[in-house]
Amino acid sequence: MRYQMLIDGQWSDAEDGATWEVVNPATEAIIGRAPFGGAAETTRAIAAAAAALPAWRGLTAYDRGGILRDIADAIRARVDALAPIMTAECGKPLGEAAGEWGACADLFDWFAEEGKRAYGRVIPARKPGKRLLSLPQPVGVVATITAWNFPAYLLARKWAAALAAGCTIVGRPSELTPMSAMALVNVMVEAGLPRGVVNLINGDPQIMGETILRDPRVRKLSFTGSQRVGQILMRGAADGIKKLSLELGGSAPVLVFADADLDWAAQQGVIAKFRNNGQVCISPTRFYVEQPALEAFLDGVARETDKLVVGDGMRAGVTNGPMVTAAGRDKVELFVGDALEQKAALVTGGARPALEQGYFYQPTVLTDVTSDMRLGCDEVFGPVMAVSTFKDIDEALQLANDTPYGLAGYAMTRDLTTATRVYEGLEFGIIGVNDMVPATAEAPFGGIKTSGFGREGGQEGLREYLDAKFVSIGLDG
Repeated sequence: MRYQMLIDGQWSDAEDGATWEVVNPATEAIIGRAPFGGAAETTRAIAAAAAALPAWRGLTAYDRGGILRDIADAIRARVDALAPIMTAECGKPLGEAAGEWGACADLFDWFAEEGKRAYGRVIPARKPGKRLLSLPQPVGVVATITAWNFPAYLLARKWAAALAAGCTIVGRPSELTPMSAMALVNVMVEAGLPRGVVNLINGDPQIMGETILRDPRVRKLSFTGSQRVGQILMRGAADGIKKLSLELGGSAPVLVFADADLDWAAQQGVIAKFRNNGQVCISPTRFYVEQPALEAFLDGVARETDKLVVGDGMRAGVTNGPMVTAAGRDKVELFVGDALEQKAALVTGGARPALEQGYFYQPTVLTDVTSDMRLGCDEVFGPVMAVSTFKDIDEALQLANDTPYGLAGYAMTRDLTTATRVYEGLEFGIIGVNDMVPATAEAPFGGIKTSGFGREGGQEGLREYLDAKFVSIGLDG
């Protein structure tokens, strides 16, 4: 593996020699030093992507799809080597890391085929001497800025679609987890990706972001991260009228109805809530349980949560690794402390485990959580499940929708009428009914309200990287 930037097909360090220390959050040890660049490297990467664009978009969708399939195959062949890289820099257990790399391969496979379905259309004309066509064409150079919680998958979800559409790429991963991104690019190069089609940079987020926004050669920016940064990027994109896709997180509600299989609901809720230590944009956070079912649900949740094993993700049997940063752990402590001060009740967890090193926090379950607590309305982005009650479906929907976020919402019920009312009434871009892990390559992923706009995955994800060109032909000229 080459843990460097890739610009115009060449592995590169920062021009001034600057590096960023990559820290293992389980041990707090430095595991590598990644190049840390700025405006110069970003400008070079944009120039390389612009130069590679004509040849890449000139390939047929079948030729591009063949390369994407080769990338998928190469990822699957190297999962055992790739998973420990991810675990070392972001802490998730090896099994979760291997699953993420498998999901990356699925995305490249899906878009290898979906790129062949970028259909245009012939429009019936109102005059006999005209022919009207709508032609999909690649947007052009695309920049991507991604978060640390899924350091390879977030890239693959954007890159696979953009490449299938015929776009070229400048990608900036989180400086906290650059090694997984660099490993992905290593595999893509080995699989035959042409020079300059994907350029990976790492460095100062503000300088690189500003450089991307100022450069007219970048036609679209796709961002996954915080609401605050998303707002900054929106303002910056205005000057150049640059296309945007934004995925800005959420505070996902779960409505658990009394008719649900409560043991199963508790088990699935714990699996989904504490996956990747709750550091998941669509992580279920606010659980609202129909009052007659509360005690049984809490008993099941406590039982399942107590089975979880916190520790270094490299160790066998560990189900929950560390938070990625000390700041993330401290935020969880702050949210839990705020809730307890305001009379929330602790069911289990609620403290750091007795481990000498690492950014660990126990999987925690609280009840009697209200909307005026920070945990009841903000994104905690950590291993905390907040449980409250509701009386009827109308109150449940009101509680669930009482948030500025609109990414994901969930329901647990065996009643079809209830399920229909809920998925139609929840104001979120993604709804899971008896499904707590709804993200998949073949379906659209994205939010509404302050959770952003644009979709990734599915046919909608491909269209994000295509412009519709209208052609009107006069046959009598």
